[in-house]
Amino acid sequence: MLCGGPSAARPATDETQQIVQEVKSQLEEKEGKTFDVFTAVEFKTQVVAGTNYFIKVHVGNDEFMHLRVFKSLPHESKPLSLHSYQGSKTKHDELAYF
Repeated sequence: MLCGGPSAARPATDETQQIVQEVKSQLEEKEGKTFDVFTAVEFKTQVVAGTNYFIKVHVGNDEFMHLRVFKSLPHESKPLSLHSYQGSKTKHDELAYF
């Protein structure tokens, strides 16, 4: 891993699933729809003044989305923030920095 660069992709964990559940409503509001399926598949992290999570999420059928979620430093006590996202992804699309 490069200093300041994203980590290698790894399988989603329970913590990753908790993160996507916390920002699900933010994405649904931005997209104007609800997701019945919302399962974290894999993720990368990037340490900044907090942590950026790049997460591949299965949203039903053969559809996937890539989410960039920011987690602030613990002493800041801020909620998770959906920084940005990419739609129209497939299971095999590489999870890249965006």
